[in-house]
Amino acid sequence: MAIFAFRGGPVLTLDAKGRITVPSRYRDVLMSTVNGEMVVSKNPARCLTLYPRPVWEAFEAELAQLSMKHDGWRRLYIGSATDVEIDSASRVLVPQELREWAGLERDVVFMGVGDKFELWDKARYEAGESLVIAGGLPDELQNKVAG
Repeated sequence: MAIFAFRGGPVLTLDAKGRITVPSRYRDVLMSTVNGEMVVSKNPARCLTLYPRPVWEAFEAELAQLSMKHDGWRRLYIGSATDVEIDSASRVLVPQELREWAGLERDVVFMGVGDKFELWDKARYEAGESLVIAGGLPDELQNKVAG
């Protein structure tokens, strides 16, 4: 399996059909490694997660190993998972029901977070980020970051 290391990303605009353009710095590696095949799923932070297919398959296998008491989490992730592909215009169609669930209407933060991406409504992301900052820097990071 390919190892991915995606970081950061721009604010993009959903088009009228619910498509978002994959930034070129990500698109090129996704096309060459996974043929543009992705899976989009709900994320409990109330955003969407966009996985390269092999990353999703590994995560889905881990979900399958959870005990039955975690069926709700399996349903959240697997039940909402939708196969998507990067089209010839470098776009991914985000299903309407997932867009509605995550509150994605226009401005979307397309954020690389390791081996996958998160798609956030810009206002929701900024509000959540403000709460994180207001909570203070964890002790583990005090001497590791400038600020």
